[in-house]
Amino acid sequence: MARNIAVGVGIMEYPFQTADGFWRWVDLCEQAGLDSIWQTDRIVSRAPILESMTTLAAIAGRTRRIKFGVNVVSVALREPVLLAKQCATIDVLSNGRLLPGFGIGSPRGAEWTAMHVDTTTRGRKTDEALQIISRLWTGEPLDYDGRHFKLAKASIAPLPVQPDLPMWIGGASEAAIKRTARIGTGWQAGPEAPDAVAQVISGIKQALLETGRSIDEDHYGAAFAFRFGSADDPGVAKVMQQYRDRTGRDPHDLFAIGDAEVIVRRLDAYVAAGASKFILRPIAEGDADMLAQTRRLAEEVLPQVAARWPKPRKAAA
Repeated sequence: MARNIAVGVGIMEYPFQTADGFWRWVDLCEQAGLDSIWQTDRIVSRAPILESMTTLAAIAGRTRRIKFGVNVVSVALREPVLLAKQCATIDVLSNGRLLPGFGIGSPRGAEWTAMHVDTTTRGRKTDEALQIISRLWTGEPLDYDGRHFKLAKASIAPLPVQPDLPMWIGGASEAAIKRTARIGTGWQAGPEAPDAVAQVISGIKQALLETGRSIDEDHYGAAFAFRFGSADDPGVAKVMQQYRDRTGRDPHDLFAIGDAEVIVRRLDAYVAAGASKFILRPIAEGDADMLAQTRRLAEEVLPQVAARWPKPRKAAA
């Protein structure tokens, strides 16, 4: 069965010089046919990074077509009832364009130390919070007696517009694989190379046999940074070093730097690994550079994606 391959864009650090530059970029993404916009979640940082849920709410009001999400919300740092309410509100006001993604948060994040959060509980807190969120989205008045959260007749309204609001799960650990198989409707990779993505997807499918659930073949995602140009371009070395410091990984193995063919080949490697949904992050600095990189992605890569992986025809009613 043909899969629906879709390309979106994302940012982590705020690369724009002006708010007007950011909104021109959002408008370009909306008009150029990109599938979605994604914001990385960081609360504590010295680098400028937008707060993710606020950003999605703003994008919802600016756009009419494009979908948007967080890759991924650090659930252990959030209060689950408020997070469920935020997601529902954004989904309602955007007419069902929210793509919620959830994870336990990067162990290298500054939040754990700065906010005195116990990292050893983040997995268990996330599991409890996701149970609460998914049940609140159904409209259930919820009594909950967990180790980390306790609720009495909690409920939210309005409910999400999407009757089965997606719950994409991030992370590549064994716990993340089991979490995805247990409650996820999709899985979104972080800084994993194609071979690692293939292993995680295989692990999720095996775990799904145990849970008796299924996940759509289209609902496995990957992400990587790209640049039309050279690793010697101004600012690229800084971005690569920041990535190495943040993740402990070699960016040369994961970034796609060159021309459209380089980016399409990288997409092809992930598609072969089982991924269908993509978040591509421009390596750029400043309004003009971000716009130029994103425009080239839309004009030079999207047509090749459409030709190489035609969207499957919808079955007749």
